Amino acid sequence: MLQGKKILLGVSGSIAAYKAALLVRLLVKEGAQVKVLMTPAATEFITPLTLSTLSKQEVGVTISEHGSWSNHVMLGRWADVMLIAPASANTMAKMANGITDNLLLAVYLSATCPVLFAPAMDEDMWLHPATRTNVAKLLSYGHLQIPIEKGELASGLFGEGRMAEPEAMVTYLQNFFKDRAQQRPLAGKTALVSAGPTQEPLDPVRFISNHSSGKMGIALAEALAEAGASVQLVLGPTHLSTQHSGVTTTRVVTAADMFSSCLELSPKADIIVMAAAVADYRPKTVADKKMKKKDDELSIELEKTKDIARTLGSQKKNGQLLIGFSLETNNEREYAQKKLQDKNLDMVVLNSLNDAGAGFNYDTNKVLLLSRDGKEQALPLQSKQEVARNIVLAIIDLQHA
Repeated sequence: MLQGKKILLGVSGSIAAYKAALLVRLLVKEGAQVKVLMTPAATEFITPLTLSTLSKQEVGVTISEHGSWSNHVMLGRWADVMLIAPASANTMAKMANGITDNLLLAVYLSATCPVLFAPAMDEDMWLHPATRTNVAKLLSYGHLQIPIEKGELASGLFGEGRMAEPEAMVTYLQNFFKDRAQQRPLAGKTALVSAGPTQEPLDPVRFISNHSSGKMGIALAEALAEAGASVQLVLGPTHLSTQHSGVTTTRVVTAADMFSSCLELSPKADIIVMAAAVADYRPKTVADKKMKKKDDELSIELEKTKDIARTLGSQKKNGQLLIGFSLETNNEREYAQKKLQDKNLDMVVLNSLNDAGAGFNYDTNKVLLLSRDGKEQALPLQSKQEVARNIVLAIIDLQHA
């Protein structure tokens, strides 16, 4: 069940860190890909060399390794699961309160995958109200705690606080992935997602574009993949990317590029989500050399680009779902409803730039889902990852309607 799974193991400062060696060995034996991160305190208990040798991967300890920067965002997006074992009282407190003073915690805050933690500490520390509060916080974030064991502790006392044995953690992971496989309602489905802006060139150095970052579309692609779909992501020019194993990315630049890629991929898609901010117009002519400053005014003749959602809606197959986005500044509901009907969409996601914290570049979003059957669902301001998961749930409901 762990064959090919990408597991990010975080090791914090605890005497139980010595068990990480056996844990890595067992995970690799099960066919998992394991990358290890250690807090500086953890290196006092077990060496990075040991875990690097067993995992056959470089171990991360600091943000800068050998003069190069460790990309914590990409590490957080690489994994299928992040397991922090041992999770000391100190590390759990920092996780619970968003404190980021080492590489492991920076990756934790960047992780888009499920997070599991295996506490390890003395019984009095485990039972302290502060620790109980921090554990409750972590569980409220959707993280899973691997049950602690009762036994002999480092203090010489006998009680609760002992970290689960490596064999028990491997079994827990196997069951975790088995349960997830059973909870993947879109398994066997193919999804197409467009995301990000487009750039329409004026000359070799200038272009017309918008403020879209691609965050919402990428989050949707990942949420669809988490639900089991095989996802094709057509991504406009942005510095962002996804490392999710269930997402294949096609990079494009112009609206014409995005049109061609989406039309090529759409026939095989069961679900199509058009989340990209595609230019409605492009320059009619593109200068082959940089335009020089001449007059006080410059007129540029524009022509319409091809409407991707409208085209896909006109050739939609039976059983194929088409979801569009509508970013508005006024008459929001009216324009969104018109787009829903005119483009033959099954659902439109209405974004209003009048809502604080929503729209381009924010890490949060607030949307209204309008379905063809007249149903509406307002999603409150929340992270774009949570918005994406809720949109996917709405898509699943549409499939069963």
